[in-house]
Amino acid sequence: MMRLLGAAILTAMSAYPAAQHLIEGAAQSPVRVVIYEDLQCPDCADFRVMLDKKLLPRYASTVRFEHRDFPLAKHAWARKAAIAAHFFEENKPGLGLAYRKYSLANLREITADNFNDRLSLFAKDHGVDPSKALASLDDTRLAALVEEDYQDGVARGIAHTPTVLVNGRPFVETFPVEDVAKAIDTELAAAK
Repeated sequence: MMRLLGAAILTAMSAYPAAQHLIEGAAQSPVRVVIYEDLQCPDCADFRVMLDKKLLPRYASTVRFEHRDFPLAKHAWARKAAIAAHFFEENKPGLGLAYRKYSLANLREITADNFNDRLSLFAKDHGVDPSKALASLDDTRLAALVEEDYQDGVARGIAHTPTVLVNGRPFVETFPVEDVAKAIDTELAAAK
């Protein structure tokens, strides 16, 4: 089953335009690590720590890490956070990634009830008009970007977060950093 899922993902990925996604690392790398994430997901928060502490220090100069939105219905504010991340990125390049990191690092303190207050505080702290950040939550164009990522994931058989694809090879929910690193090393060697 995993092999079939991986083949379907790899085939479908090549046709997907990547220009609108947040990229970390080597943008032109032939080795792509695509991360479908939910900004309210504890496993995604754990993966973010893995990414920051283990993967980016080792591979940022050779691998493209590409973020995609996959907000799960069970999470009350994940979709709003994804929309806000797009808003921040459009207003200040790099701030969308900072907001994604902020959401994942603080997901236990953010609630559906205080989400707007926390969003406003983040905006104010980063020189963005809080009222514009709150208004972005109703922006249908930004919502469509999130939905496009989500539907793209569904079409590829993704159902859980994080789902991390190393040139199409899936790693789902919880996995050791060594397994991802081994897959990246294999793809880097094949690209030479």
